Amino acid sequence: MEIVMNQDISDLEYLDRVRKRVKKIKGFYSHLLVYIVINIMIVIINIQDLEPGESYFQFKNFFTLFFWGIGLLVHGLSVFLPDFIFSKNWEERKIKELMEKDRKQWD
Repeated sequence: MEIVMNQDISDLEYLDRVRKRVKKIKGFYSHLLVYIVINIMIVIINIQDLEPGESYFQFKNFFTLFFWGIGLLVHGLSVFLPDFIFSKNWEERKIKELMEKDRKQWD
């Protein structure tokens, strides 16, 4: 993932954009760390609560891991994927396109 400096933006805008990007990445990694720590604790508790001969592989033991994992996946995609689909260049082109369209309506 790369943030390319555009000729149309100032150094301060570029720095602000990079800082926001780093903050989003840091937020994802914090979420990932909490996910891992909490799920390890849940696994330990679930193992301690097993009856003798009872299998650990039951849906109830994977419920949090699975659904929170989906949330973590969505969070990761929102952090790392948008630049591939809706990059800043796309956003700037779309703004210019809509401004031009709007300008034509007023003429």
